[in-house]
Amino acid sequence: MTSPNQYPAACRSGTAVGAIAAPTQAAFAPFPLRVEEQPAWEWSTKLLTNEEAGANARLRARPRLKKRYWPGNADAAIRVADKLVDNAVRHGLPFADGCVPLRMIVCADVRELLIEVDDAYPEFPGFDEAVNMSGEPVASPTGLWWVAHYRGRLSWSPKRDEGGVIVGKTVQVVLPITWAHARTAACPLSELTREDPHA
Repeated sequence: MTSPNQYPAACRSGTAVGAIAAPTQAAFAPFPLRVEEQPAWEWSTKLLTNEEAGANARLRARPRLKKRYWPGNADAAIRVADKLVDNAVRHGLPFADGCVPLRMIVCADVRELLIEVDDAYPEFPGFDEAVNMSGEPVASPTGLWWVAHYRGRLSWSPKRDEGGVIVGKTVQVVLPITWAHARTAACPLSELTREDPHA
């Protein structure tokens, strides 16, 4: 059984390898993350921040998600994980170890899937545009367009170390089991208070 201090970033802030000074004023207000205190299943890994990071996310996540506890569209989830990791590599910063963490968590109650990626850049420029994408077909979709296309809910929150210093951010997508289960209501909120799991 997972001990409380091993639950993923949806439930707490973590110890980052390298800290970055917090911006004096964030350009966009973060959305609170979905909180899952007792996940039905969780998995995490770290990925090197290079051009293959998204593909590596797919390769690592696919066999675990396909044989585990989420009854939703695994191919959609794997694509979203790829795009979140790729977005962190392209627009965020790696931690001091050169990696970004990826987590997948299955909610015990509604069986939604939480996909989280941390990076060391404490802001999310363009979040308002990303969170308001329609998901309707477009000629050249950007990475985060796939979140809207699969009826996911995008949010983010500053990532803090044990001393409360902002060391980056956590970007989260909540995917429904089916499009019919997609919800627009606000997710439960909680303060982030626990440590990072080890990959």
